Amino acid sequence: MSLSIPFPVDVVVMAAGKGTRMKSRLPKVLQRLAGVPLVQHVLNTAAQLNARSAVVITGHGADQVEPWVLAPGQALAVQCVRQEPQLGTGHAVQQAVPVLANDGVVIVLSGDVPLTEADTLQALIAMCGGDKLALLTIDFVDPTGYGRIVRQGDAVQAIVEHKDATDAQRQIQEVYSGIMAVPTELLKSWLSRIDNQNAQGEYYLTDVVKLAVADGVPVVAHKIKDPLQVAGINSPLQLAELERAHQLRQANRLMEQGVRLKDPSRFDLRGQLDCAQDVEIDVNCIFEGQVSLGEGVKVGAHCVIANCTIAAGAVIHPFTHIDGEKSGVSVGERALVGPFARLRPGAQLGPEVHIGNFVEVKNSTMAAGAKANHLAYLGDATVGERVNYGAGSITANYDGANKHRTVIEADVHIGSNCVLVAPVTIGAGGTVGGGSTITKSTDPGALSVGRGKQVSIANWKRPDKTSKKHFG
Repeated sequence: MSLSIPFPVDVVVMAAGKGTRMKSRLPKVLQRLAGVPLVQHVLNTAAQLNARSAVVITGHGADQVEPWVLAPGQALAVQCVRQEPQLGTGHAVQQAVPVLANDGVVIVLSGDVPLTEADTLQALIAMCGGDKLALLTIDFVDPTGYGRIVRQGDAVQAIVEHKDATDAQRQIQEVYSGIMAVPTELLKSWLSRIDNQNAQGEYYLTDVVKLAVADGVPVVAHKIKDPLQVAGINSPLQLAELERAHQLRQANRLMEQGVRLKDPSRFDLRGQLDCAQDVEIDVNCIFEGQVSLGEGVKVGAHCVIANCTIAAGAVIHPFTHIDGEKSGVSVGERALVGPFARLRPGAQLGPEVHIGNFVEVKNSTMAAGAKANHLAYLGDATVGERVNYGAGSITANYDGANKHRTVIEADVHIGSNCVLVAPVTIGAGGTVGGGSTITKSTDPGALSVGRGKQVSIANWKRPDKTSKKHFG
């Protein structure tokens, strides 16, 4: 979704905090929610606003955070500034002042508040209008620790931090979320005038409110009711709680679109999932990357599916693992996969293909009606229509230095426990006898057997353990 904003918007993301309570070597803003770093959620939302740029303020863990946010592929221009030492939120935003143009609006976000929605920020920017200071606020039953919104009538007069608040002010339930939209030129002026005369001895960004009031600039508040949009993360417990709340929200959204989830509380989406009509998903399934499920697809319990397109009518049985990575996986119409199957990058299954338990397919195409039902490996293979691939059979595709391709033409029957040593072609309609090692291509329609001659010794007696002789 792209949102239209009538003036330039620059986003400032505060990401300098230490995150001590996370008890992790990984900086807090790189902790993952739904498989994505917290700060990336914030940048993704900024991109939906068509922001001109994003300035990420780093500090603790900057050597880890900066390579991530500056990596190629970001949907908007990103630059980093450092806050060293950390002297408060106002001091943090002061570091961004030199790289901000004067002609737009700045929206200040926190790198550890990942689930603010773009339409909420759009409403906040609209309320700012390019000439007012707009604050995102919410009512909390227990506002302990948050800055209180002090009003005179409907007009906002100040934000008072909890440690500086009087007993009467601490009874106020409307709190500041940490998110504001403010004309850049005015913000720069106010930041040059703030001081650290407070209980914390820090430079508070929230002091710009009283400076705006003193300058006669209107201060307005956009109050929302959804606490998830302003929820910050400071500990593993909070991260887990927000993960579950976020996953339930995603599950509910899918069910509203018609998806049948057996239990929405046991569902995880860590990417993009597109579902056609009458899709059914059982419990404890994880979807990652880009996944598309066609009409009537059924996904059994405990499956992990990433970067895959599954066509209409296909059934993915329980405990199947599909991971397309960059090259993707596709599953054809009415195909049956699993249980306990594994499809790796480049697996392309045609209509009505059967992949059974403990079968692995990698970088291979299987034409319509081909079957590998038990305990098999197909790597770097081209498999024709109606091929039956026996239990325990493998394509030996790697010679220690290079990968080679196996071609199995239409209507071939591969017996159990065979090794097809690539590069090799099994001709159409051929049969490979069970237990064979095939190193040369075969003619169409041929029976091929490649194994040692069976030897049977009549009346053979096994060694008797009690008569074993010991030497020493």
